[in-house]
Amino acid sequence: MSRTIDAGVSPTQTNTIPADISGQMLDLDEDDDLEVFSKDSTLADGNMFNASMLTSPGSMVNQCKFEEDEESDSKDIFITVDNPESHVTAIETFITYRVLTKTTRSEFDNSEYEVRRRYQDFLWLRGKLEDAHSTLIVHPLPEKFVVKGMVERFSGDFIETRRKALHKFLNRVADHPILSCSEDFKVFLSAQAWELTTYKKQGPGFLSRMGETVRAVANSVRGVKNRPEEFTAIQEYVEDFSNKIGSLDKVTQRIVKEQKEYLEELKEYGPTYTLWSGSEEELAEQLKGVAGCIERCCKETEEQVGHLSDTLVPVLHEYVLCAETLKAVLRRRDNIQAEFEAKNEALATKKVDRDALKEEIDKLEDRVEWANNALKGDWGRWQRSMRGDLKSAFLSTAEKNVDYYEKCLAVWETFLLSQRTEPSEETDRDNTP
Repeated sequence: MSRTIDAGVSPTQTNTIPADISGQMLDLDEDDDLEVFSKDSTLADGNMFNASMLTSPGSMVNQCKFEEDEESDSKDIFITVDNPESHVTAIETFITYRVLTKTTRSEFDNSEYEVRRRYQDFLWLRGKLEDAHSTLIVHPLPEKFVVKGMVERFSGDFIETRRKALHKFLNRVADHPILSCSEDFKVFLSAQAWELTTYKKQGPGFLSRMGETVRAVANSVRGVKNRPEEFTAIQEYVEDFSNKIGSLDKVTQRIVKEQKEYLEELKEYGPTYTLWSGSEEELAEQLKGVAGCIERCCKETEEQVGHLSDTLVPVLHEYVLCAETLKAVLRRRDNIQAEFEAKNEALATKKVDRDALKEEIDKLEDRVEWANNALKGDWGRWQRSMRGDLKSAFLSTAEKNVDYYEKCLAVWETFLLSQRTEPSEETDRDNTP
């Protein structure tokens, strides 16, 4: 088995992140490694399903997985992001992740690669993909999140949330028929650290990038005059989707916050009954029973809140960011068409250099056609992915809610049954002198 190993970064103090470290917030605005999908979410680790959920009559989650299994049979590149490590230097502390790649693609020299990457490397890759394919939909990376506290310590939940997001990002790129063939993507997966650093220095210079930015701003100000109806419809859909998913995201995060507060109060509620039972002999049995019920319901509530944080919150927030990505893609498509329209107007008024301008217009016309076709193809792919992701998250959340309420109901019903007495027992108790 051939393998290319990335030695990592320049000499630093390296520590594997333990599962139980408690994070403090870093006040580092420029630290690109502190990323998370949700500022308020605390994602619990572990399986999202248990035995009772799998056998529940309403279980539909596993039925939605067969499409993924079928797709995996045709995949030729598999990527795993795992094993986060902290690196401490004299000037910074940051996290790197191991990126394992297995592939049968002929353009790769080896079948397996193992490299380490930090968040800024993922950010570079996304930027390169977006620059090269301006009207393809490149899924977002987790947004910047600044944490406070000790520099050398990070939250385990925070790092795991970020790892999952980066893992999902790379696999979305790997599944894309165009983006996955990018040379930048290949280099990201296979190059050693020093090779990647050298490769990053290649490409257009500052003045070239500035020129592109100025042209984009000018085209945006000019605006597009004859946008095709299908892209107007897409734009309206995206605006509506953005409003709805944004509202769901805010409400869901508020619900999670309130449920966590409820859980903390519930943890204090049960012991109160236990303490009371010590001074109320006639009610001691009932008070202890209620305390036990509250304790068991508290555990179920904690699991339910964790599942909501781990399953629904990240998906909703990812698609909030996706909506912004889509708006940017549509703006770039409009800018290409606006430039084409401006050149056509110039051709109608200019009397010199018409041949050169006509050649430039022909190239722009081809670019507009390519941009339109690329966006139309990616739009359908994105919709299928979005609907599949949201459907899975909604079904999983619904099933977990059913499981949660059924278990809590069973706890209280068991307590009520234990308190019922037979009529003869009640009579004997009343006749006791």
